[in-house]
Amino acid sequence: MILNHSQAFNWTELIDEICEGTWYSPLTGHRFPASPYRIVFSESLKGREADLVTDLGFGPPFAVVCDTATWRAMGERVATALRRRGPVTEIILDHPHADMRTVRALAERLKDFSSAVAVGSGTVNDLTKYATLQNGRKYCVFGTAGSMNGYTSSTASITLDSGLKVSLPAQNPAGFFVDIEVCAAAPSYLNAAGFGDCLCRSVAQIDWWMSHRMLDTFYRHEPYVIEIPDEIRLMAHAKGVADGDIEAIGTLFRVLTLCGLGIGFTGISNHGSMGEHQISHYLDCFAGDRHPGSLHGQQVGVATLTMARIQHHFLSSEVPPQIGPTIIDEAGMIARMGAEVAAQCLPFVRKKALDAEGARAFNEKMARIWPQLRAECLEMAVPIEVLERYLETAGGPTTATALGFPATFYREAVMHAHEMRDRFSFADIAAAAGVLAQLASVET
Repeated sequence: MILNHSQAFNWTELIDEICEGTWYSPLTGHRFPASPYRIVFSESLKGREADLVTDLGFGPPFAVVCDTATWRAMGERVATALRRRGPVTEIILDHPHADMRTVRALAERLKDFSSAVAVGSGTVNDLTKYATLQNGRKYCVFGTAGSMNGYTSSTASITLDSGLKVSLPAQNPAGFFVDIEVCAAAPSYLNAAGFGDCLCRSVAQIDWWMSHRMLDTFYRHEPYVIEIPDEIRLMAHAKGVADGDIEAIGTLFRVLTLCGLGIGFTGISNHGSMGEHQISHYLDCFAGDRHPGSLHGQQVGVATLTMARIQHHFLSSEVPPQIGPTIIDEAGMIARMGAEVAAQCLPFVRKKALDAEGARAFNEKMARIWPQLRAECLEMAVPIEVLERYLETAGGPTTATALGFPATFYREAVMHAHEMRDRFSFADIAAAAGVLAQLASVET
């Protein structure tokens, strides 16, 4: 158990139970299997770095993977500690991108090591977890900022050679270690990005629940059972995220970690990645030189507000949405995405497409269950102005303009992001109802 200065809070409470396989779902009484990794949060890990790694069974020679920023933040410290146990090779990536080309290069550099130690957040973590999987190796990770929720997930966000960004099956880390003081000292925009990644829970839950109720897609409540109590506390600490407050950053990491652990209950990331994440992926895939360099979590924060407005358009009305058959604009997709990416996305669009009979059945079911479905979704919803206030207080951008994207391109992303995945969201309803372009036109 790791306590804070006041000795009043166990940073890994509940997380330990889930990892040890002693947590029972209060909804079903089912006990989930233990997770195959160790999680340690502490206000300081100084002096413990080498023990944390070797206790996992990792031995020399050691490979430490960083980028230039995370090397300064903690990588050099980890490498120095490990060097007392054996030879260390420092692999310092220069402004890396989480793409297949970089994965292949990193896998080649790691092939002679039995394991790897990643020091960093989103890109470094995703590259190392996916590259080690290719070699059949294990890895652990020291976080350096609370910028995303993928530390404990079994997927990696990787851009394919075609340019399409996807979530690929990867592996969990053997160990995930957080020095909260190091992460609190990270540039504030990084932790604000993680806050933005957490903010999407309510809109993702509404999208996923609607899809489950209308299309009988798979759904589980357990990821929300474990995450929401800490999410409430995190929102109350939004200002502390901006200020680098220890309690706020520790709480941020709890929410990010619990969201990642939720994949262990579902096998998929839908509980924290629906319409809003599709918008962020579209921005990353197709902005080209229009991309301002904003982070995934920053984009998800803004896209969360967008999806909340789209959902509100429907949920504010007692009249049920009515849709027409899905129109698949293959030529338009090719023009926007390029032929190769469009060919990869078309099967996803077709999988969730509704023909005339499917749209008629959808409308009949929607008319029948709308009062109850609307009430259920409104119970999950957080008011848009509250989401916006939290995000702004945490230091995150709240508009596409603040992110640095041209307004016209962001509107394009809102209108067409649903074409990238087979996950059915309120953006799909808006498109099939003929109002998505109108709703996208107010987004800047």
